[in-house]
Amino acid sequence: MAHAKKARAIGFNHVALEVGDIDEALAFYGRLFEFKLRSRSKTSAFIDLGDQFLALQKGRTQPADDGRHFGLVVDDKEAVRRALAEAGVETLPGQFLDFLDPWGNRIEIVSYDNVQFTKAPNVLRGMGLSHLPKNEKAMKELSGKGMALN
Repeated sequence: MAHAKKARAIGFNHVALEVGDIDEALAFYGRLFEFKLRSRSKTSAFIDLGDQFLALQKGRTQPADDGRHFGLVVDDKEAVRRALAEAGVETLPGQFLDFLDPWGNRIEIVSYDNVQFTKAPNVLRGMGLSHLPKNEKAMKELSGKGMALN
């Protein structure tokens, strides 16, 4: 019996977060991050991340997240740390920069220079972020997978 070829997962188009109110969510995230709104309606909003997006959906149906989270890659992790403090948002204990939004979504902030995740040069250029470097550890990890940056 022949096995059907499986699709290969190659990335994320978006992450969807349930929030209580779209306007409140946009105000909350606007205090923490500079972003461009891709589109919005009464029940959803889409924050542009270049070739990806963060979807905010009205109507939280789950309890607050504990271990379940996603890593949001940023160009300046320390700027997020400062913005969280200024907004009065407590970071969660542990070695990472994690926080809960007002609806219980757990988010880990990850610095672009320190992870294998890489935006294509044309996407970085379009986002005005061509200057973003990778640190030695991330470069070594990418190189080890045959994905070295030129």
